Amino acid sequence: MKQLSYHRKEKMQGLLFITPALLLFLVFMAYPMIYGLLLSFTSNRNAGSALNFNGLSNFIRLFTKDSYFKVSLINNLIYAIGFTPGVLIVALLVALLLNSKIRGARLLRTVCFLPYLTSMVAVATVWNILLAPNGPVNSMLRAIGISNPPGWLMDKDWALPSVILVAIWKNFGYYMIILLAGLQSIPTYLYESALIDGADARQSFRYITLPMLSPTIFLCLITIVIAAFQEFDIIKIMTEGGPGRATNVLVFRIYTEGFVNVKMGYASAIAYVLFAIIVVLTICSHKLIQEKWVNYD
Repeated sequence: MKQLSYHRKEKMQGLLFITPALLLFLVFMAYPMIYGLLLSFTSNRNAGSALNFNGLSNFIRLFTKDSYFKVSLINNLIYAIGFTPGVLIVALLVALLLNSKIRGARLLRTVCFLPYLTSMVAVATVWNILLAPNGPVNSMLRAIGISNPPGWLMDKDWALPSVILVAIWKNFGYYMIILLAGLQSIPTYLYESALIDGADARQSFRYITLPMLSPTIFLCLITIVIAAFQEFDIIKIMTEGGPGRATNVLVFRIYTEGFVNVKMGYASAIAYVLFAIIVVLTICSHKLIQEKWVNYD
């Protein structure tokens, strides 16, 4: 009986410890998600009014009548296609450089990570100045003989690539740290054995580094893809979705419908379509990469 009483007391203590976190999750995560799902089936213009259900009308309109949604989806796909490999490749290259024990590695690591810690408002403001039609970047291009440099953020053909480049510069430092940790966890005896067997640097990278780093790369890939489809702040500050609709992505579209056009029901429908896209992409990425995954067991 004493042992039973002890286990019951221990269980109650555990429940008391997790109750604050559970309450926060229910209030700030579960409830908004459920309420947002209900809103997606309504014609509500604001979240506080009584729910006015309209069935699947929002989703039908989204896929059949809303050409703006298609533009936003295509822009987001282009953004993800440019941002995801860009961040991953730059982060991996810098991580490999830092892992090679070069001089000043600590300073370089700090410098590379610093943009990620910097406020997006500050980053976007500085890059807006740098990429202005008569800004420092175009002045440098004219100085080297390019008489008609791109309009960057003012040009519909260059606006999205410009935002992608700024986003890569801002975020690669975070993934560099994760990949660097993964590289440093690879046993050195594997490289020593490969060296004895006559493997060069390229072969060591292909047959040791990449396979052993595959779980870390997968983690980075999934988080980068999710981040690409959740991008908002850099678009809002740098371009406001323009020029025209050139940089209008899904989250910015959700913001526009919900807080500018005040159509919370329709905005919730777009949000859940975005959620479904992220889930599908995550599952597909897992299926594709799982075959290349190296187990450490």
